[in-house]
Amino acid sequence: MSISMSLTVFTPDGETAKSLWSSIENITASNIFGAVLSVVISLILIKVLTKALNRVLDRSKLDASLQALLRNLFKGALWSVAVIVVLGCLGIEVTSLVAVLSVIGLAFSLALQNFLSNVAGGIQLLASHPFAVGDFVDVGVCSGTVEEIGMFYTKVVTPDNKLVQLPNSAIVTANITNFSAQPTRRVELKVSASYDAPTERVTALLAKMAADHPLVLDEPEPAVHVEQYGGSAVCYVMRVWCANADYWTVYYDLMDGFKPAFDGAGIEMTYPHVNVHMVDR
Repeated sequence: MSISMSLTVFTPDGETAKSLWSSIENITASNIFGAVLSVVISLILIKVLTKALNRVLDRSKLDASLQALLRNLFKGALWSVAVIVVLGCLGIEVTSLVAVLSVIGLAFSLALQNFLSNVAGGIQLLASHPFAVGDFVDVGVCSGTVEEIGMFYTKVVTPDNKLVQLPNSAIVTANITNFSAQPTRRVELKVSASYDAPTERVTALLAKMAADHPLVLDEPEPAVHVEQYGGSAVCYVMRVWCANADYWTVYYDLMDGFKPAFDGAGIEMTYPHVNVHMVDR
């Protein structure tokens, strides 16, 4: 079974243009007076409604860029209605004009589909606030610090100082991980030690390293555990908490300190190896 669909689009023809021109030619003095009165009333209403919208937006917690967009869209809608009302007062055939403008608007929306999808994505980002300027985020295709959230693109600076402009339409469809959203962050490190070293001794050494670091928080309390017993070594995991801004400092300080601490305590940090025993027969 086949289904066929057809879309009929209104296209302005000679009769429509003739009708519009005829309406313009038949404008009378009373029509002009009514149009002037409509303009005055429209200006007053636009001013009053715009002020009311501004008061509502000022009380809201919406982003400044989104507020500006809403104000512009609202003003544009009010002016469009005002123009239609004034043209109607002048006796101009508004129905045909609206149809023509609708066709033009449809053509523009189809031609600017990607552009409009980015605008919609920008509105969604500004309204939902998944991240803010200065946050370190991972949006699937890129990780970095947010420098600017625009209506069309979001600028992200990567750790190696590359500026990446991401389309908003791609961001809103990706999994967003905001590493800066919470004030604290957990640092998880793994290290291995020889089976010859008592586990109590190793865990005590790791716990002391965590307690001695000035940037490691006391609450939540640091935790050190045996993660697994590997083929050549015992694997340990250390979990500590720190301020979000101190994450990488704590991470690399502890990572750099493992080898000196283990060497000082006489604990061997093993690596994968195979013991071969020769047997004489």
